[in-house]
Amino acid sequence: MTRSLFPRLTITAAALAAAGSGLFVSAPLAAQNVPTPTMTIYGNQKCPTDTNGNEIVVCVRRAPGEQFRIPKELRELEVTPENQSWAAKAEANDKVGVEGIGTCSTVGAGGSMGCLAQRGQQYKREREATKKDQRAVDRALE
Repeated sequence: MTRSLFPRLTITAAALAAAGSGLFVSAPLAAQNVPTPTMTIYGNQKCPTDTNGNEIVVCVRRAPGEQFRIPKELRELEVTPENQSWAAKAEANDKVGVEGIGTCSTVGAGGSMGCLAQRGQQYKREREATKKDQRAVDRALE
């Protein structure tokens, strides 16, 4: 009798622990499989509600000046080789085969000085990108 009781107790304890931690979803929401509708509103617009109170609408409020602009989530575009301008690509090709001081080359005098400069510029770009990401996170948390 002890053997058959032990699995039942562990299953019951696991179910109670899951219920206490909020892993179970209420039966009506789980049965409907309908996501909560989200709507973006601007300025002093009111969040629409159902007349009977049966529908829940989650509203995200943004500044009124953002109403007719591309959303911020789509605006921030990181420049990658696929979306880089032709002018930037041509400028990058101008430096192909250059040797000597200020380049990152093993040929010529002072080639290693250019490597240090390139590493410094790369570090600066990475640091600015990190700050930009942190500002985006801070704005999202406001």
